Amino acid sequence: MVRRYDLVMFDLDGTLADSLGFFIRTHNLLSAKYHFQPIQPHEVELLRQRSPREIMDHLGLPRWKLPFVARDFVRLMRLHGQQVCMFAGVERVLRDLHAHGLQLAVVSSNSVENCLRILGEDLCLLMSCIDGGASLFGKRTRILRVMKKLSIQPGQAIYVGDQLTDADAARAASVAFGAVCWGYGAPQGLAQTSPEVTFETVDALRLLACNTQPDAHVH
Repeated sequence: MVRRYDLVMFDLDGTLADSLGFFIRTHNLLSAKYHFQPIQPHEVELLRQRSPREIMDHLGLPRWKLPFVARDFVRLMRLHGQQVCMFAGVERVLRDLHAHGLQLAVVSSNSVENCLRILGEDLCLLMSCIDGGASLFGKRTRILRVMKKLSIQPGQAIYVGDQLTDADAARAASVAFGAVCWGYGAPQGLAQTSPEVTFETVDALRLLACNTQPDAHVH
């Protein structure tokens, strides 16, 4: 059943923004600087099925280097972020959810500056809160901070994302998790997290504005 939530929090990269191609190109650029393995084209689908920790191990990226790599990734997106656009249909869906009275927010590992640029001025006005700059494994505290700011209880909120770490953060914050099938993480892996709802298409997100839906795996 897809129930109606008072607050829908979205991840940005891979959920609202089509940035996987940019991520791979930037990862490969930074691999030479920080001495880890680049992503080969034939590895992409395999890596989509793994957790971020497993990906880091596979590529020889130690966790202590992650903050430095993430900092450079954010910087390069600020400089070249015009290459990153929203997924087709996202703008229409966000407007529809907002028109139905839902509070919307973004909780992202990307910087607030990049979130604002990618969303654009009009969509930013629909957001009750934009919280960026979370570490890859630190979204739980940001989700809790957004709910506190908006006076929302965990049972009234859902976090929508595309990676296993998004599911982990939602569970740790005691909020529902909605998995999208078009992002960085493969649907098969996300299914193992038992999301409250799985969205197969961007347009299916509009069902969050409905009271009920017979199938929690929506198209």
